[in-house]
Amino acid sequence: MATYRYRAATATGQLRTGLLEGNSRADALERLKRLGLMPIEAVEAAGKAAAKGSAVRVNASMRQGVANALGELAVLLNAGLSLDRGLQVCVDNITKPPALKGVFGKLRDKVRHGTALSRAMMDSGGVFPPMASAMAEAGEASGKLDESLGRLAATLDRAEALRQTIVSSLVYPALLLIVASGVILVMLLFVVPQFEDLFADVGGKLPFMTQVILGASRAVRSYGLLAALGIVFAGIAFYRWLKRPHVRRAFHRRLLNVPMLGTVVRNAETARFARTLGSLLDGGVPLPTALGIAQRSIANVHMSESIDKVTRGLKQGGGLSGPLAATGLFPPMALSFLRTGEETAQLGLMLNRLADVLDRDVRNSIQRMISVMTPAITILMGAVVATVIASIMSAILGFNDLALGP
Repeated sequence: MATYRYRAATATGQLRTGLLEGNSRADALERLKRLGLMPIEAVEAAGKAAAKGSAVRVNASMRQGVANALGELAVLLNAGLSLDRGLQVCVDNITKPPALKGVFGKLRDKVRHGTALSRAMMDSGGVFPPMASAMAEAGEASGKLDESLGRLAATLDRAEALRQTIVSSLVYPALLLIVASGVILVMLLFVVPQFEDLFADVGGKLPFMTQVILGASRAVRSYGLLAALGIVFAGIAFYRWLKRPHVRRAFHRRLLNVPMLGTVVRNAETARFARTLGSLLDGGVPLPTALGIAQRSIANVHMSESIDKVTRGLKQGGGLSGPLAATGLFPPMALSFLRTGEETAQLGLMLNRLADVLDRDVRNSIQRMISVMTPAITILMGAVVATVIASIMSAILGFNDLALGP
């Protein structure tokens, strides 16, 4: 999919700008019409050129820095500073990552030359997520840019905190798995070969498990490097194969049906979608536009494409919860929160509360999975090491019988 920068008019004549993904320009224009907008123009954004021209790498440090800087800018604007002065203070206060100082320096320069902050964010080479420019534009239109930036900073901060929590939770099992694999390889590469000469004359009289361990040791020494290279190339091939749209779509659809993991993925994607949509609605972005932007926050392709049906349902007056329920992809609790929000006209508030609940469920589910994985890896490593030792010791203890046997 390509990214298109568009200008469109709402039903009331207001001008909207933003970014939209589409398979072609015609597809992007059709998506704008489904959002209830009258397209004025849609031009392909210079995604690859911008990526080459920008040396900024969007990593965890950059995302956290963006959230902190936007939060500081919101406070400065609320205190009465002008936008360009607030941006200058942010630039002066940014210490890390160093690339972020350049990003906000460019924002300051563009704003000083008359460019709106939302447009400057849009042209920052992907450093700011799509919701950032939308919320900034809504704040500019309502005259409450400080409030919109404050909500944006809080949303980005929560999203990054959840991401870091998940990554940190997976570090220990990953290290344990690496250590376990290392211990087993050391035994097969260096320990077991020490006994191979000792058992050379015995041959087929060795216990079956001893023969298996010796065979595994010889295989690892002879073909281990080739197997490792094969695994690497297979991983690269699988990654490239997964980049194909139809393969990725099918893979993501099946991923949602995997026991335990599918539920975690479903809840995590729904939480991200609800957080983004709720923040946009609270920031004054119209629901059809907010829905199109929130759709881009969903990493699972199958769930993301289902939002198109929701957009069509909105145009037909079906509300939000009805079309979402028709997809069958979102948790029942999410639909309950949405119905309550629609009935009480507090959709943004209920979406943010839903995101809080689902974020907590995702954390708890991951902790439960890790609490099972950690002892399982430990037990597996112990079982393999015990099997190697037992097979060697059984052969040694019975060595005299084997040597004297007929």
